[in-house]
Amino acid sequence: MEVEQAMGMPAPITPADIAEGEDVDFAEEEEHWNIYKLKDGTTLKVKLILIGVRRLKKYNPDGAPLYMINSQNVVRAVDIPKELMAKPKESTFKPV
Repeated sequence: MEVEQAMGMPAPITPADIAEGEDVDFAEEEEHWNIYKLKDGTTLKVKLILIGVRRLKKYNPDGAPLYMINSQNVVRAVDIPKELMAKPKESTFKPV
């Protein structure tokens, strides 16, 4: 018996497991920003955007199927203290 299974965890996922999985369509219901205050005074806003979902033919010990996701993280720094800001660069865009 593998260590993962003995501890109640699923066995490691292999490339074959991924290939045998099934893509699952989805619709966005809610996407929230996670907001973090850094020690330097900056506020970070982070959001995970779901790009794709694949249901594997593997299961958690409770019987729930395992899902793999493809996602993108969006990160915004706001309320940055002035002393941390660099001088803005001059625009290379010239108006017509």
